Amino acid sequence: MKAVNYYIVVKTIKEDKKVGGLLITDTLDDESRYNKGTVISVGNLVEGIKENDVVYYDKHAGHSIHYKDILYYVIKLGDVVLID
Repeated sequence: MKAVNYYIVVKTIKEDKKVGGLLITDTLDDESRYNKGTVISVGNLVEGIKENDVVYYDKHAGHSIHYKDILYYVIKLGDVVLID
């Protein structure tokens, strides 16, 4: 699988969130606007981001795709807000 143009394929990193010792599920964590993910593939026009980088991107960005029974997200370069 290879991204093209200004698209990036990421695999979301799920993080357990704790508040005061309580485990918060993803459905209750509406305060966070961004998802964290590992870059799987970058398009040929993307600069500054490479495979295996960890990025934060808008959680409403892009769309999901199942490839070989794994869920990935395809986002645009403009949806990335920072590289970790």
